[in-house]
Amino acid sequence: MILESFPVGPLACNCTILGDEGAREAIVIDPGDDVAHIHHRITELGLKLKQILVTHAHIDHIGGALKLKRLTGAPIYLNESDLPLLKMMAAQAAWLGVRTPETAPPDDTLRDGQTVGLDRYPAQVLHTPGHTQGSVCLHFVPLKLLIAGDTLFAGSIGRTDLPGGDFDQIITSLHSRLLTLPDETRVLPGHGPATTIGEERQSNPFLRAG
Repeated sequence: MILESFPVGPLACNCTILGDEGAREAIVIDPGDDVAHIHHRITELGLKLKQILVTHAHIDHIGGALKLKRLTGAPIYLNESDLPLLKMMAAQAAWLGVRTPETAPPDDTLRDGQTVGLDRYPAQVLHTPGHTQGSVCLHFVPLKLLIAGDTLFAGSIGRTDLPGGDFDQIITSLHSRLLTLPDETRVLPGHGPATTIGEERQSNPFLRAG
C-alpha cells in the first residue's frame, strides 16, 4: 500500500494519495492546489488515478480537482449537498484573495454508506454535515483509517461560520458518526497533524462533553 498525505495550497490542505502497488491504481483525496506536484507524484509512483474524492466543496479542497481530472481522466466525486458551494467559487476565491479556479459539476456524488476507493482498499462514505452541508469523511475500515476532511482536527473541529455551516449539526455528526469508530482508528484531518479517534475522544474540548 502507498499512503502519502501532504499539504497543498495557501491554506495547507492535506491532500492524500492512496495507491495499490499490485494493481498500479490510486485515488486522490482533496486535491485543493499544487496539481502539478500531485500529478508528478502519481506518475513517479507509476499509478493510474481511478477516482478524485473531495470531502467538501471549499476552495482549498476542491480547487485543483478539475485540473487533475483533465490530466488523468479520473472522475470527481463530491456530495451533492455541496453543489451550492461549488457555484460560489468566485466568492470563495475573493475571501482568500486568490484567483478563481475553474470547476465543474462532479461526475458522481458521495452518498452516505456508499463504497468508493480501490478494490483492495475500499472506503465507506460517512456523511458528516456541519462544516458544510455536504461534508463527508472516508472510513477505510480494513486500514483502520479515517480521512476526516474538515469535520475533525487534532484538538479541534471544523469551523461553522461560513455558508452551509452549522455548529449543532457538526457536533451531532461527530458524536453519531465518528465517536462510534474504534479508538485505534487513525485520523488524517483536512489540515494539521494526524491523530486518532481515541486521542480526540479523551482530549478534544469539543468532544469531551455532550
